[in-house]
Amino acid sequence: MGKKAKKGKGGYDVDGYNKSASRQGDGTGKFKKLFKHHKNSDLQTPVIRKQVEPETAKYFSEIANLFESQGVDVDERSVICGNALEEARGKELELATDYIISHTLQTLLDGCDMDHLCSFLRCCANVFPAIAMDRSGSHVAETGLKSLAKHVQDTEAYTIIEETLRMMCKVIVPNPLDLMCDCYGSHVLRSLLCLCKGVPLDSSEFHGAKPSKVLAERFNFKVSELHGNDSLHLEQGFPDLLKFLVSGMVNCAREDIKTLQVDQYSSLVLQTALKLLAGDDQELLQIIPVLLGCNKQDLVEGNMTFAGETVQLMKETAFSHLMEVILEVAPESLHNKMFTKLFKNSLFELSSDDCGNFVVQALISHARTKDQMELIWEELGLKFEVLLGMRRSGVIASLIAACQRLQTHEYKCCEALATAVGSKNETSKYVVPRILFLDSYFSYGDKSSWNWTGGDKMHVMGSLMLQTIFKFQSEWIQPYILSITSMEAEHVLETVKDARGAHVIEAFLASDASTKQKRRLVVKLRGHFAELAMHPSGSFTVERCFDAGSLSLREAIASELLASPNS
Repeated sequence: MGKKAKKGKGGYDVDGYNKSASRQGDGTGKFKKLFKHHKNSDLQTPVIRKQVEPETAKYFSEIANLFESQGVDVDERSVICGNALEEARGKELELATDYIISHTLQTLLDGCDMDHLCSFLRCCANVFPAIAMDRSGSHVAETGLKSLAKHVQDTEAYTIIEETLRMMCKVIVPNPLDLMCDCYGSHVLRSLLCLCKGVPLDSSEFHGAKPSKVLAERFNFKVSELHGNDSLHLEQGFPDLLKFLVSGMVNCAREDIKTLQVDQYSSLVLQTALKLLAGDDQELLQIIPVLLGCNKQDLVEGNMTFAGETVQLMKETAFSHLMEVILEVAPESLHNKMFTKLFKNSLFELSSDDCGNFVVQALISHARTKDQMELIWEELGLKFEVLLGMRRSGVIASLIAACQRLQTHEYKCCEALATAVGSKNETSKYVVPRILFLDSYFSYGDKSSWNWTGGDKMHVMGSLMLQTIFKFQSEWIQPYILSITSMEAEHVLETVKDARGAHVIEAFLASDASTKQKRRLVVKLRGHFAELAMHPSGSFTVERCFDAGSLSLREAIASELLASPNS
């Protein structure tokens, strides 16, 4: 076909992990992938990839040239694709894993009718894991699944698609470990899980949420779309197959759970599976304890004891990501047990760790009761300054947000943060600037002589903390109100021009502070409203200033805007 390999797709960089394209064909026609995790050779016969015969290669080359010449009309295309897929019967593995022919196969799977598509996938079901774990074959497998997804809404096709997927799942379940731990196989398996659930195969929601979305949910208190999947647009799925596949993989890999816990690619598979099962408490109560390494006999007896090394595992990158999702979807009964039996007396230790602190952030963000917040406060409430000095501002931001959400410890939070960035001998005027430039302040040698550093970007977490602080009652945040209204005019202007700082100003103008206090800040921007209205981060702030201003201030703002040559 002359189609080149797509850069950036082979290793699935979108997951945030480095590529490890290690096990592929060596160019001699032999498929070198070894099923290294299989303990019983009777369960899985080693897969040997034969070399593509010259006549077969020539045939598919001609098919590729035919499509590339654009000499095929729409009616003929489906027939040609179907016929070519019939020629592939019995040779699916070698064709799908051939660097050149695999591109042709993708075109055929995309253009054939549903019967030929399902026939091809059923014929290669026994070698599907080997295809999925190959650099070229993984794209063929993905294309096959995406093509199936196009037919799911067809009620007449539902049964044959379900049977096709069932055949594939039955092959995967007995020995899932290699597929789960492979950089290519992991991505294919996540797509298969999404297809079974009935969500888009390429959904970033289930292949790894973007950091910005995680931040929005964690600190802006948006209800997670994942919980119960209430707001997701679901297509027709295969719920029984989803449960069969997930529970089957976890149970069959139980003996190798330590491998699953620390492998980056199996972690991604398990994260996807848990998100897709969110709201299904019965399934989650069976799966999550296994992932946490709970003793099997204890589970049978209805008890739950956590392995001693579970907390240490949270300091590993892969398991920390998995643990964040577990905390997000765990049923309430299990969530309470994790709080009291797993995390108690470990929060500061985890907060101090590069990976563990993200687990603590997730734990705090998903706290559900005031009693849980009390446990958290007992361990972290007096550690604000220490944690901020260790660059663990995300933990503090999560704690402040959770206190605001659950309406508990609000005054203590405000007091602890203000104390962490100042001393009792200092005036409160420095509180907001120091939080806006949090890292700069805490990396400064003599903190008492720290001054505003112009030109630096303002701190993400510092901005989020202040936005939350200004949601509290005004009597609790007087030091912050005094500080922000005492800022120099040039510093207020610089703050509005910074996207993160602008959000803080807007939060203050929307707070419970008095009208007089708000106008004291707004007046410092006189003479700059036209300039700010044209600034990417300042235009919305100008609207907030107008709303908070007195009649004379509003007239001044309007005059400046009208006098601007860009108005």
